[in-house]
Amino acid sequence: MGPKTTKAYTTIRARIASGEYAPGSKIPSERKLEEDAELGIRRTALRQVLARLVSEGVLEVYGRSSYRVPGGVSVKTPEGLEPWRIHGERDVYDNRWVKLQLWDVEPPGVKRFEHHVVKLHHVAVTAVLDDQDRVLMLWRYRFVPQQWGWELPGGIVDEGEDPATTALREVVEETGWRPKSVEHVVTYQPMVGMVDSPHEIFVGHGAEQVGSPTDLEEAGHIEWVPLADIPGLMARGELMGSGTLVALLHILASRGKQGLTAAH
Repeated sequence: MGPKTTKAYTTIRARIASGEYAPGSKIPSERKLEEDAELGIRRTALRQVLARLVSEGVLEVYGRSSYRVPGGVSVKTPEGLEPWRIHGERDVYDNRWVKLQLWDVEPPGVKRFEHHVVKLHHVAVTAVLDDQDRVLMLWRYRFVPQQWGWELPGGIVDEGEDPATTALREVVEETGWRPKSVEHVVTYQPMVGMVDSPHEIFVGHGAEQVGSPTDLEEAGHIEWVPLADIPGLMARGELMGSGTLVALLHILASRGKQGLTAAH
């Protein structure tokens, strides 16, 4: 993108990030955006900017030539419910990779008891997309399930490290490709009933090859896999790890939503 297009892209993203364009709301029409002096962009270039924001999941198509910010919800947060009370915790086992604890808990209306809690590391996983609708993946062997499969690059967030920095670092170390940018999508817990291991999911766009993988333990066969192949790989059970599934399902859902809204 040229300087004017880049400025318009950055300005619209900033308006979304600041809440000026709120989640669930429509943004101004193409005509009004074209007349916006701060953007200073003509219709053809504006549509390129909007198309990029849609591909990144920052905007979604809403009717003919209309766009809105994702995230609007109609369901209300339930009120009047009480959380579990935590009276204490004790370590059963602890090393640099895993901690096993027993927590003294008391659910509402239930006698208190000890519950196992497993603490694992904070993790960042990244799906990097190119301009051919392909995602950067690794074909790897995992000895725990004794299975080969496709995974997205990812790894442990070091103490005090920004997860976005981890996301970039792990992609480079495991694949030799550096994303041009990464955007946070969601934070989730993969086994919320017993395991504490926050997973940060990022989506990257564009990448340049800067070398060979440096993390030989994590490296596997590296390939740009077409997004069109993802449902079939999922059906064959060849997508491994919750981070891989969450990231790819997010991308497929975003693409499907764009197609659905465009059709209407």
